[in-house]
Amino acid sequence: MAEEKEKKKPRVPTAQKRELQNSKRRLRNKAFKSSVRTAVRNFEEVAKTGDQAQATQLLNEVYSLMDKGVKKGIYKLNKAGRTKSRLAAHAVSKA
Repeated sequence: MAEEKEKKKPRVPTAQKRELQNSKRRLRNKAFKSSVRTAVRNFEEVAKTGDQAQATQLLNEVYSLMDKGVKKGIYKLNKAGRTKSRLAAHAVSKA
């Protein structure tokens, strides 16, 4: 009995695989979130200038990215809705 307790469990191959999957997913999510932040920043810069057509196009791009993020499970639905609502209000106030 004492010998069995002293043995350390080897790392299970499924745990190694999950760790690999998680690290890949983490990098993918990080890159996606970065692209969303860039799109939001681009929209805010154009909204300041007052170019309504360009702002609308960039706002639609942000909407699309946020919806894709929700679909992939990167963002929660409420966060996407809140972000889209705030950006829409920002676009209207600058118009």
